[in-house]
Amino acid sequence: MDVTRTAFGSWNGGRFMHFGMKLDEERWVAMVRRAWNAGIRTFVTADVYGGGQADELLGRALSEFPRESYCLVGAIGHDFYATRRDGAKGFPRFTDPGLRSPRDYGSYVRMAVDRSLERLGTDRLDLLLLHNPDSIGFGSDVVWESMRRVRDEGMAAKLGVAPGPANGFTLDLLQCFDRFAEVIDWAMLILSPLEPWPGRMVLSAAETHQVAILTRVVDHGGIFHDDVRPGHPFGPSDHRSFRPAGWVEAGCGKLEQLRPICQKHGVTPLQLACAWNLQQTAVRSVVPTLIQEVGEESKPMEAKVDELAGLPELVLDESDLRRIAEVGDNTGCMALKGANPNHEGEPEPDRWAVSVDLAETARLWRIDPKQDLSMRHS
Repeated sequence: MDVTRTAFGSWNGGRFMHFGMKLDEERWVAMVRRAWNAGIRTFVTADVYGGGQADELLGRALSEFPRESYCLVGAIGHDFYATRRDGAKGFPRFTDPGLRSPRDYGSYVRMAVDRSLERLGTDRLDLLLLHNPDSIGFGSDVVWESMRRVRDEGMAAKLGVAPGPANGFTLDLLQCFDRFAEVIDWAMLILSPLEPWPGRMVLSAAETHQVAILTRVVDHGGIFHDDVRPGHPFGPSDHRSFRPAGWVEAGCGKLEQLRPICQKHGVTPLQLACAWNLQQTAVRSVVPTLIQEVGEESKPMEAKVDELAGLPELVLDESDLRRIAEVGDNTGCMALKGANPNHEGEPEPDRWAVSVDLAETARLWRIDPKQDLSMRHS
């Protein structure tokens, strides 16, 4: 089964990523089953979430449904088997030279996929993603040959790449498409009406290479759920507490400017965001983060699942798209991860300099790294 237009991520509900309230195990399982019963038929997980616990819980939740009735997307990349978490930096990528050499990439990929399938209680993934690759993972022939091998052995039907965890990786994705389009079917990236930059910069290349796009953070940190407002309480470990001061106020102000479009079409803000994403070139699926926010007046997560499942077949007209572009333009608003023209020194796990090869990729796709990939304002 291929990825469907709406998808449910195992990071939802705060169990395996720190945001909002952490749902208890039974309610989390109930959310997955509610999503399936409501018509959401793609479920996305990553082996590193909870050190495998997300895989296990998702497998349990889906066990009561026929395997052919849903699309299962898995992701591997962080080596939590042989290493310890390095605080906020998380677990290192399996391609870290301090862990192994390229000759051992293949055995790691196969082991990681095997273990994930075992936890999920299935014998195959419909889509396997390379999760948060470093500079080596994006461009390594050995990595992508290892991914191709597990696909050819029937452990995954399709392959893709999911850069992150923060935003950026524009040139890295473009080069990845150029070099490995034969094996890359999907890519997952950050995109929303209030965060079109830099994600939209790779969409035409994805279409050229016939790479379908799955978009995450469609909800813009909860703003499009319409229950994150100025003064909203974030927990000390909530990922969103690390965003720049004032982002909630700015996001809510922009949402008010888009609310007339919601009213015009009779949709919720989340549904508007999803519809906008799906109208972008190459975008085929949306997987917003579903959060149970703190506070008695917060929208129940059950309602958010139902909103996503009830996404109508909405086509925005040119006036809608122009207005959204005016309100949502975020060009140059942050320092990007991945290949960054302002990075100096040795590569870091999530940021590195623009190499000669990546500069050539930029030229081919008519991108000026200094102009198009630099932070201009806060």
